[in-house]
Amino acid sequence: MVDALLLSDPRFFRHRSSAYHPERPERLDAAQAGIDRARRAAGLAFLHVEPRPATDEELVRVHDRQFIDWLETPRSDCRHIDADTYIGPASIATAKLAAGGTVSMVDAIVTGPISRGIALVRPPGHHARPNHAMGFCLLNNAAIAAAHAKSKGLSRVAIVDWDAHHGNGTQDVFYTSPEVLVVSTHQYPFFPGTGAADEVGAGEAKGFTINVPLRAGCGDSVYRGAFERVILPALEDYAPELIVISAGFDASARDPLAEMTLSAEAFGWMAQKLRHQADRSAKGRILLVLEGGYDLVALQAGVCAAARGLVEGTAVEIARDVDHPDIARASEIAKAAWPSIS
Repeated sequence: MVDALLLSDPRFFRHRSSAYHPERPERLDAAQAGIDRARRAAGLAFLHVEPRPATDEELVRVHDRQFIDWLETPRSDCRHIDADTYIGPASIATAKLAAGGTVSMVDAIVTGPISRGIALVRPPGHHARPNHAMGFCLLNNAAIAAAHAKSKGLSRVAIVDWDAHHGNGTQDVFYTSPEVLVVSTHQYPFFPGTGAADEVGAGEAKGFTINVPLRAGCGDSVYRGAFERVILPALEDYAPELIVISAGFDASARDPLAEMTLSAEAFGWMAQKLRHQADRSAKGRILLVLEGGYDLVALQAGVCAAARGLVEGTAVEIARDVDHPDIARASEIAKAAWPSIS
């Protein structure tokens, strides 16, 4: 019996910098080790999904044509777009494979019979804007997956981003369109400088962006409070037909690039709660897409816990704080659109 779909591929190792960079190929080894730990501990069985490059049609649902043309300009060396983001000779082909891999996962999940999937892809994607690569990200994998799900006929798709850094690119893609509900909890103020609670979408999409920004140092209890008071009630109201998780693991207490203090168990708890929502409204359809996470020990432990929460539907209980002032402010703003938020 197969419990979930799994997408991974050695070709994702081809995206590499000419010098040390925290977004490095070894991250995939750690993530795969987390899956292997979950497999051994819980007896989970995964069906491999083969990635393939995203087509231009799939990319232009999210990214500007001119930007895609610029990305595809041949390069023979490794160069930096900015201080954080590099492109090597194989990087664009790898990024297109990651984006197309998430599309393949959506196709497999929508057509069934297996409704849960984990995509171990790199480079990550949630900072990639419609016309700009940044923050280690070249193409926006989660947004491309969500847009593809819409093209397959799903009416309500939700992206839930728990990376420590705000997914500004994903927010930009859908900020003026009520096509997708975009929910994020993240460290704030912090890179990339976006994700304030009053960033709620514009025009007819007002309310379809929900940000729960949290100050540095927040841990398990505050994240649980953010989920129980804001994120889960909004999802209950929205009743998504597919949930895409932008799953960064850099909110871990061990991570060198953020200042949050999550345990591995917190990632399992969040994944479990999102899986339960998917069971209620989405026929179980849920896809976890790897984003950040730069301490290899924490990444392995976080992926293991998240995989068990997503696939088994069980997780270790964590402490609870629903009265944190950051949660209260986000709740007050978001409840204008989603009445179940308290």
